[in-house]
Amino acid sequence: MKLMFIGAAHEVTGSCHYLEAGGKHILVDYGMEQGINVFENAPLPVSEAQIDYVFLTHAHIDHSGMLPLLYAKGFRGQVFATDATADLCSIMLRDCAHIQMMEAEWKSRKAKRSGAEVSTEPVYTMEDAEGIIKRIVPCHYNREIEVCDGVRIRFTDIGHLLGSSSIEVWLTEDGRSKKIVFSGDIGNKNQPLLRDPGFTKEADYVVMESTYGDRLHAAENPDYVKELAAVLKETFDRGGNVVIPSFAVGRTQEMLYFLRKIKVGRMVQGHEDFPVYVDSPLAVEATGIFQDNRFECFDEEALELVKAGINPIAFSGLKLAITSEESKEINFIDTPKVIISASGMCDAGRIRHHLKHNLWRPECTVLFVGYQSVGTLGRSIVEGAEEVHLFGETIQIRAQIKRLAGMSGHADKNGLIEWISAFEEKPRKVFVVHGEDKVCVSFVECLNHEYGQNAYAPYSGTEFDLLSGKLLYEAGPIPVKKKAKAVTAGIYARLLAAAQRLLALVQRSDGLTHKDMGKFADQINSLCDKWKI
Repeated sequence: MKLMFIGAAHEVTGSCHYLEAGGKHILVDYGMEQGINVFENAPLPVSEAQIDYVFLTHAHIDHSGMLPLLYAKGFRGQVFATDATADLCSIMLRDCAHIQMMEAEWKSRKAKRSGAEVSTEPVYTMEDAEGIIKRIVPCHYNREIEVCDGVRIRFTDIGHLLGSSSIEVWLTEDGRSKKIVFSGDIGNKNQPLLRDPGFTKEADYVVMESTYGDRLHAAENPDYVKELAAVLKETFDRGGNVVIPSFAVGRTQEMLYFLRKIKVGRMVQGHEDFPVYVDSPLAVEATGIFQDNRFECFDEEALELVKAGINPIAFSGLKLAITSEESKEINFIDTPKVIISASGMCDAGRIRHHLKHNLWRPECTVLFVGYQSVGTLGRSIVEGAEEVHLFGETIQIRAQIKRLAGMSGHADKNGLIEWISAFEEKPRKVFVVHGEDKVCVSFVECLNHEYGQNAYAPYSGTEFDLLSGKLLYEAGPIPVKKKAKAVTAGIYARLLAAAQRLLALVQRSDGLTHKDMGKFADQINSLCDKWKI
């Protein structure tokens, strides 16, 4: 019975952990790395085709974004996730595949213009996204699910995103059982729309995030509505736009909740009828999913509005831009306005066009409302860059750059400590992941010295025996190599993935009769003879 750490080890993105028990191979999350990748990730210890199950904590791309690649490389197991996470993945993974395909096409065109013959293949395709979406098994909160003999799970609302969860995993091997809890991303308390994080009572081992493990949010109960209204008034009085880079799923819906309150309260004097543009097809679809899951996921305040027949994330003056033509038109409208667009870290998507049109204008404001990873365009702007490069142009930054301090879907240090302290007995070991290098180290020291926990921050590749409670292998930090890795692309990659699936089938064939195994072997040999090269 083994736990191995793959991604988000001393890093914030690319979450992935591997479990092995009773002959089953399981992943908890399989996320995409975003921003600067500091350390090399260990490869999966088995081929993708041999993975039996994935347990998904939530739909954010840094936790789910590589699932289509898993499918492309031969995975045909089941992905267990909450109902709302399943709904969100159905749009987010398609959107991510679309981005991969568009970027690959753009790079190929660019290479062709420069005279190079190299064509770029997408990391995965829409077909791969569709394939993995069909493998998702929607699950209700707070219900024990028997995945297979020796493996049970339960999802608990963790208050980070619609459908987000911590996952309790019970594993049994050779008559011995252990329970491990994966926190996922722990939500901030008193957020709009979503419930506060739920606690878990007991576990042998815990794997927990530490994104804000070295800091506290600015205020215990900040008045974001009042702060936002003040920014709007100052900017509109100057005749400028308020541009909000926002994550399409989660943060955009929270901003709409705040803006509805401002509109209803007529809090922007002299500009009460200001228009709000949501320029993100993904955000528009996600807002519909929020509505569909409101009774299972919304907090009491939002539910009171729903029961009164009020949509808490809709209001007069809200305009939705779906097509690229509608998106382009926004920047030719003179009326001072709010523009909410993705991506939240400004590294892709339509927000980059709005930054190009507004960053150079001193009357405008760019308001950041979410975490900005190291290496992203958003992080550069927040840290005071004087100019940025967008679409081949150098743009001087003259707009006001502001943040809604403390606005985060992640718990701060106190919230993390409250969550781990809620276990009735201290776990045998707490593995700290999903934090920048220095944050993981400092949070481990805090848990060990101030709270009596047995905490440890593993690097990628570290292996732990869950039955003996001992490290099997302790990995060290391996910095990312500067040169790009060779990527097997196109139809040859499909062929390799098919071969991995075949090998996985062979490795699982020991339960077949001798007659069936012989028949299977003959079919493989016949195929090899046909394609002898």
